[in-house]
Amino acid sequence: MRTALFALGLLLMLVGIAIGPLPGPGFLIVFPVGLMLCLQNSAWAKRVYVRFKWRHPRYGAWTDRVMRRVSAARRRAREALDRADGD
Repeated sequence: MRTALFALGLLLMLVGIAIGPLPGPGFLIVFPVGLMLCLQNSAWAKRVYVRFKWRHPRYGAWTDRVMRRVSAARRRAREALDRADGD
């Protein structure tokens, strides 16, 4: 089942890239859904994603926000607390 969901995620990401040039927000909806499926069902995809976020923190934060990842929300809350404590 996990392999099928991972394959569906890859397919959605490829479809998202293919429909990117077309008018409308299709890429912004389809691609993150495919990425979420891949990240939830593949340890390899998670490792690659973490490496990407480490190398490109601005883009990693943006993708976390778009995908509404819980870890990103926790990180933002922790940073807000740290800023409040530092003031």
